[in-house]
Amino acid sequence: VQLQASGGGLVQAGGSLRLSCTASGTIFSITPMGWYRQAPGKQRELVAAITSGGSTNYADSVKGRFTISRDNAKNTVYLQMNSLKPEDTAVYYCNAHKNGVLRIDYWGQGTLVTVSS
Repeated sequence: VQLQASGGGLVQAGGSLRLSCTASGTIFSITPMGWYRQAPGKQRELVAAITSGGSTNYADSVKGRFTISRDNAKNTVYLQMNSLKPEDTAVYYCNAHKNGVLRIDYWGQGTLVTVSS
């Protein structure tokens, strides 16, 4: 599975960005997808996830501000980020995983989001 993320950048607090991640090498429509982030000196954390059926869940810190969605026709998952805060600054990673006896995770290359105050 290959994941190509894009859309990061520098934005002022209160602004918006949309991240995109295009997947290949998997049957995208049945693949659970997610976005994680890692800030300097911190552990990687789940930001948002979406199941193959479209159910979503979010970290408490982004609820009401971020929206994850998927377009199965384009093999792409999106993360719309509104009302950005400086604490949202991190490298954002696209994730796909396969469930089985063991969960197997696949990661994109990461895209940097910097929110200035």
